[in-house]
Amino acid sequence: PNPSHNSVILLPALSPSPKVRGTHPDCSVVLHFQQQEAECLERIRSESQTPGQEGCPTEWDGVSCWPALPLGQSRAVACPDILHVFKKSKGLIQRNCTEWGWSLPSPPYHSACQLEPLGSNNGTEATARGTPGARSHFVTMKVLYTCGYSTSLAALLLAIGIFSCFRKLHCTRNSIHVHFFTSFILRGTAVFIKDSVLFSDESIDHCTMSTVTCKAAIAFFQYSVLANFYWLLVEGLYLQTLLLLTFTCDRSYTWGYVLIGWGVPMVTVGVWVLTRLQYDNHGCWDDYSSPYWWVIKAPILLAIFVNFLIFLNVTRMLAQKIRCPDLSKTHKQQYLRLTKSTLLLIPLFGVHYVVFALFPEHVGVDARLYFELVLGSYQGFLVALLYCFLNGEVQAEIRRSWGKWQRSMESNVFNLATQDFTA
Repeated sequence: PNPSHNSVILLPALSPSPKVRGTHPDCSVVLHFQQQEAECLERIRSESQTPGQEGCPTEWDGVSCWPALPLGQSRAVACPDILHVFKKSKGLIQRNCTEWGWSLPSPPYHSACQLEPLGSNNGTEATARGTPGARSHFVTMKVLYTCGYSTSLAALLLAIGIFSCFRKLHCTRNSIHVHFFTSFILRGTAVFIKDSVLFSDESIDHCTMSTVTCKAAIAFFQYSVLANFYWLLVEGLYLQTLLLLTFTCDRSYTWGYVLIGWGVPMVTVGVWVLTRLQYDNHGCWDDYSSPYWWVIKAPILLAIFVNFLIFLNVTRMLAQKIRCPDLSKTHKQQYLRLTKSTLLLIPLFGVHYVVFALFPEHVGVDARLYFELVLGSYQGFLVALLYCFLNGEVQAEIRRSWGKWQRSMESNVFNLATQDFTA
């Protein structure tokens, strides 16, 4: 019997089943894998129509494509993306062309790619689900970013409540902060909606499902991400305006900021939806390897680039004003207080996005998911901390209101005691 037949029987258990893809937050790796499979099978069909040659024909073993080789030669391939996306291994697997056909992979996939052995305690369950360890990997990641987004949502709602309740905090600057907080709330909500729509049923392959509900969930998610970046841009623009106008709170700019923060993302997502409907209306629109993804990516990169220029300009202006001998110590403290939060957030939010935007979507998926889902889920909490909870003006207003409430309670207790004594 041909030894290669055994590998064909065993290896499909390692290929991505619908249940693995149903727990994968990003379809780019899976769709890249499917494209490789389709190309390999097409090559096999074309070779079957040509006269046979001595040696081993092209073979798809369920994980990798092995091109035709003459008898006696060997070939080595690296661990496919669908396997080493969960591990850091980039091991090599070799097969020889023998007189009986292709030999078994050496070393086996589970060994070269540092996967769980098929004979382990959890091997049967992991193999039945697809790539071993994939489910536990993404379940852990989901728990982490769910905690992060929940913490951020609670902090942001509390911050909005503080800015809304205290009248002395009502100004253009804090109004922009509230819009910025709202964009983070929308982003966290969109993540939870996306998870519930795409990943609630593990028997459904979310990379190939195509429903109005899942497309609407992805469109809402992309809108919230765009709004997030553009309200960060508004924060930068407003900070620059404050420095140029010497802390003049001009409400005439408010509607312009609203149009930039909410309007530009709405128009961009509208164009993207129409483009996908017209030219690429398949799947659930979460395929980031699609060329139409640049309709979303380009405006985000533009916002990051403009924010970076603002970052440089504000730093220059701040250095000039602080060195100015005519500037009082109070004004210097105001400049520092108003700029430190935004100057921290601009590079923090944009650097990782620019880095990953320069690589193909199927490269560095593990690292990108950790940055965007796990670490990114706590950005809302960081924003609320910088703009609200650590804000000296907010802290002073809370202390003032707390002292006023305490004096009111003491007065009420004194009045009650006086009434009891006179009675």
